[in-house]
Amino acid sequence: MREDTRSRIQEVALELFTEQGYEATSLREIAEELGVTKAAVYYHFKTKDEIVASLAELWAAEMDGLLSWVRSQPKTAPMRRELLLRYAAKLREPRYVGIARFLERNQTALRHHPRIFRMREVLVELVGEMSEPGMSTTTRVSRFMALYTLHAGKWVAGDGPLAEQDLAEASIEVALGLLEP
Repeated sequence: MREDTRSRIQEVALELFTEQGYEATSLREIAEELGVTKAAVYYHFKTKDEIVASLAELWAAEMDGLLSWVRSQPKTAPMRRELLLRYAAKLREPRYVGIARFLERNQTALRHHPRIFRMREVLVELVGEMSEPGMSTTTRVSRFMALYTLHAGKWVAGDGPLAEQDLAEASIEVALGLLEP
């Protein structure tokens, strides 16, 4: 039951942080939305910063699993393709879509948050695992952009008519094109 409450707090906080902004949301508002006391929220998270850290840790745990997998693979074109597809699949999971939206809308407030900084480092580590000695700077940049394209593709539509599935597929196609310049 404790984990259910903790998860529910994370979900509601994520929604409110995304809708209202991190700085504009209080622990009291999170508690009210949950229908519990502020003390109940405080039992699990002392601050909003702890909630953000817990969300970043969820993402980092998933990415650490991906890093472990890629480190066990030979550095080949098929591995890079599989890595890109696995990364794309993770980014499309509902919880991580929510985290991505939250981060996108709260960049200024969270710019220097150490756990968020770790999330950026993971991209660099993944590119490092796709790299060979003596690889050109152009190839390194291209591989980084391949992974980043999976994040950036969702911004193309804004509020436009493109379906999320169409954007995801197009982003993967573009990313695959960047992967092996």
